[in-house]
Amino acid sequence: MSKDWQAVADAINARLDELEMTQKELADRSGVSVATLRQLQKNDAPRKRSPRTLAAVSEGLRWPPDHLGKVLDGDAPGDSLPHIAAELSQLRADIKDLQARVSELETDRSR
Repeated sequence: MSKDWQAVADAINARLDELEMTQKELADRSGVSVATLRQLQKNDAPRKRSPRTLAAVSEGLRWPPDHLGKVLDGDAPGDSLPHIAAELSQLRADIKDLQARVSELETDRSR
């Protein structure tokens, strides 16, 4: 079966818009270079990519690690319970981080 790199590009671009995330933010979150992300987003010079690269980008976009691999294989996953659970877990971690930052600011302010 042929790989659908255009579907991967479309999925990445749509998710970046949905999350209001920049390419640089995704690069930082996923550990994938901006140049590689650009190639994936534009379906420019498609070539075989490491499954680890697609997993890292998937996780950077707050998807399960196998999400983009499934899109590539034409098995576009819909919203599922594991996806929702992963996103909820990430949101909880983000809230905990924000609470810690607020506490630090309040401590610094009271000094």
